[in-house]
Amino acid sequence: MVPTPLRPRPRSSVAATEEAGPQVWGDMTVEVALSVMAGAGVGHLLVCDDDGRRIGVVTRARLTVVRGGTGYTDRLRLRDVTDDEEPLALAG
Repeated sequence: MVPTPLRPRPRSSVAATEEAGPQVWGDMTVEVALSVMAGAGVGHLLVCDDDGRRIGVVTRARLTVVRGGTGYTDRLRLRDVTDDEEPLALAG
């Protein structure tokens, strides 16, 4: 009997998203982030603080919704709209 090769367990999309992707600073604007995603051909970005630690993930879908919201301004930063929480400028 030939042993079956071990296959890695499938990762959840959240786990896969958090492990790979372009890393950007939290003070990047929504418009610039959307441009970076388009240029890189990716659907998400890993948002980092000034020390390079991950503080969240933003997706193209999330940024598109935020940009279309009534509370959107060109001053809104990625640190305010990570997919981990509600955007601070749009909450309430």
